[in-house]
Amino acid sequence: MSGKYTLLQNHLAGYPSDKRDVTLSFEHIERIISDILPASATKHRAWWSNEKNGRHVSAHAWMDAGWKVDTVNFNQKWVRFLRVR
Repeated sequence: MSGKYTLLQNHLAGYPSDKRDVTLSFEHIERIISDILPASATKHRAWWSNEKNGRHVSAHAWMDAGWKVDTVNFNQKWVRFLRVR
């Protein structure tokens, strides 16, 4: 996989293996990927779905890095990832 979400994948993969969860603001994710998140990411939980197969390259980024989305807070604009392996 290549593209802007590879940067997110690399960021998540870089956390120490004993780190079980991480919360990132939407703004922080935008800094990581050097781009703004699509409008759907700021409004729809489906954008943050944990699909291993499918078209959503964003989901492949966190899933391939060994994380899954646990919680998305649209009011405070953050997402919490949990380590899955």
